[in-house]
Amino acid sequence: MDADKRICGREPDSQYVELAVEVFAMLADATRVRIVLALRDGEMPVNQLAEMVGKSPAAVSQHLAKMRLGRLVTTRQDGTRVFYRLENEHARKLVTDAIFQAEHSLGGTPRHHHVESMDAS
Repeated sequence: MDADKRICGREPDSQYVELAVEVFAMLADATRVRIVLALRDGEMPVNQLAEMVGKSPAAVSQHLAKMRLGRLVTTRQDGTRVFYRLENEHARKLVTDAIFQAEHSLGGTPRHHHVESMDAS
């Protein structure tokens, strides 16, 4: 039974809890959340990302380096240009769910519920 618990990362005593906390810590920065949102539809170079998130290329590069170490983003080089993209869909989902949770804190019916109900019709 203990072996089953170690395999499932969603148990309270899972070995993955501390790693999950590290992921949340990595995303506990507005610039990094903006970077994830900017990369949700595909890859882009640092200068374009910097323009989208309203930060300097140097600052965005520092964030991307940390996000790369945390395996949230990966790179592709084309000549002298480096393109960044999300490593997988999970960071995008985490940020999207956090934004949805933030919408709930404003009261009323969150915008994302209006979109879902329109999609169902």
